[in-house]
Amino acid sequence: MEEEQQNKFAKFHDRNYKKLLLIPIILLAISLIYIGAFYVRTGDFSKQDISLKGGTSVTISEQIDTEQLEKDLAGQLEELNTREIYDLVSREQKAVIIETIADGAQAKQILEDYLGYELNFENSSFEFTGSTLSQSFYKQLLVAILFAFIFMAIVVFIIFRTPIPSIAVIAAAFADIVMTLALFNFFGMKMSTAGIVAFLMLIGYSVDTDILLTTRLLKRREGSLNQRIFGAFKTGTTMTLTSLFAVAFALVVVSSFSVVLTQIFTILVIGLCFDLLNTWVTNVSILKWYLESRK
Repeated sequence: MEEEQQNKFAKFHDRNYKKLLLIPIILLAISLIYIGAFYVRTGDFSKQDISLKGGTSVTISEQIDTEQLEKDLAGQLEELNTREIYDLVSREQKAVIIETIADGAQAKQILEDYLGYELNFENSSFEFTGSTLSQSFYKQLLVAILFAFIFMAIVVFIIFRTPIPSIAVIAAAFADIVMTLALFNFFGMKMSTAGIVAFLMLIGYSVDTDILLTTRLLKRREGSLNQRIFGAFKTGTTMTLTSLFAVAFALVVVSSFSVVLTQIFTILVIGLCFDLLNTWVTNVSILKWYLESRK
């Protein structure tokens, strides 16, 4: 039964693998156009929260109607954003995080006037980040991502020592990052330091199955090309889906109480979904085309 399925897959793939390559190419083109338009409109590749832009974050351990607070204070606190923290079991609101680019003293005064009581260390905590420091840190993180990608590319070229398979691995990883960033922006999320870290992690997640696939196809000789692809597919998808389900479960668990982990896991879930497409359509099609042409 399994052999029959493999034969059907092989016949279908032999006829259509070049056509299938159009799917990720179109998605990548749309993603690049969207990010380019976003950059022209905003002056950056994504929106940034106060950890990268600078501002004040206030955590208040009281029950507050956040929707009403945003309506009432939107004109007084610049770029006001609120998030609620819930108890994981009871779903009861435990605290509210209020973010604004206003300085700490101004934010404290406005919030105290609105709430009608003093904010102190017993019922609240304040964090203020200067814009100069935040922007400097943001630039350093972008440089770190760039160098991580460059070193990854160098390692891939050293391992395979052939241009086209190496470029295929790098292109798949690049597509993962670009598509994830485009969807991240489309959902209106704001990038934080945690998000930058998640994109660094995504580089590693992106290349592991690509390296597995390329190694199976280039360096092994047993079985036909389609059999090697099918074997790599079973192993690689098991690896990716295991990581995806684990990260998705963690996202559900932490979404109510940890903003940092929520953003990391959200980016990884999106990236791993795109990785399935770019490994088993983009990379497979390029490698198969390359190996067939060598015959």
